[in-house]
Amino acid sequence: MHVKSLKVFCDVVGRRSFSRAADDNGMTQSGASQIVHQLEDHLGVKLLDRSKRPLELTAEGQVYYDGCRRLVKKLNSLEEEVRSLHEKIEGQVRVASIYSAGLSYMKQFVQNFKQRFPRAQVNLEYHHPADVYERVKHGDVDLGLVSYPRKSRSLATLPWRDEVMVLVCSPDHPLAQLDAVRLSQLDGHEMVAFSDGLAIRREIDRLLVSAKVDAPVVLEFDNIETLKRAIEINSGISLLPEPTVSREVAAGTLSVAQLRGVTFDRPLAIIHRRSAELGRTARRFIELLVEDGAATSNRQSGGNGRVNGRKRTNQSNNHSSGKASSSR
Repeated sequence: MHVKSLKVFCDVVGRRSFSRAADDNGMTQSGASQIVHQLEDHLGVKLLDRSKRPLELTAEGQVYYDGCRRLVKKLNSLEEEVRSLHEKIEGQVRVASIYSAGLSYMKQFVQNFKQRFPRAQVNLEYHHPADVYERVKHGDVDLGLVSYPRKSRSLATLPWRDEVMVLVCSPDHPLAQLDAVRLSQLDGHEMVAFSDGLAIRREIDRLLVSAKVDAPVVLEFDNIETLKRAIEINSGISLLPEPTVSREVAAGTLSVAQLRGVTFDRPLAIIHRRSAELGRTARRFIELLVEDGAATSNRQSGGNGRVNGRKRTNQSNNHSSGKASSSR
């Protein structure tokens, strides 16, 4: 069976969709579906349960997928190694990102990466944090972008960048008139929060509790875009990473205020499987991500310990955990 067919099958399973896999491989949806049918006819078994949404593997399909995925990855690595003799990046890297990190950084970064390596292919997916870990753990993607990375024996973690957390509110909110606020000034104000169970929600709750701030949560969302829309209509205030609201602040639909007397950052990290042999394209993608994160931090600090013109204190002690200094 042609290796291209095995790759298409792996992409259908990994993307949980014929249409998305077809787009990844530059073919029609019917073409991708036909390839899977041909594999099933060749093997004499059903590989996918098409009655379920999203698609699910049959028992036979799971065994076949595990084997095909190993073969395809080995072939991709071999091809990239051969191409690397001429210093060309022509392979594929699959990335799963949490919504906020992907939407804030990845569009521009992928464009820059493609300009530098026109023959490289980047497949970018957005997921809930738990799903990013699962996609990386099971080898469905090469890399993951997460916040507050958790320790894992099977996953390697590379620090990427730290985002300053700020107060975010509607321009019509009373706190919108302030350039900086102390945590005590949030007491009594209704909040729009991340869903309970997310790492960023736990860190925010810990910060407010340590400061003895009672800010009742009136709405919860697991998607930062929906959360921002709720703040825009003045449903409540929130604490969010500053880069995630830059477009809205520039457009005048949201206002931000720096947190005074406390350092509170959200760490972002790159994760990948320890046991997986990353291809040349994935390795180069990581290298440029790390370089970009370091360059951004340097531009923001201006080399003098200031971020966007404000003094940062105790920063080196708090970056590694993402905890606010007052919560320790």
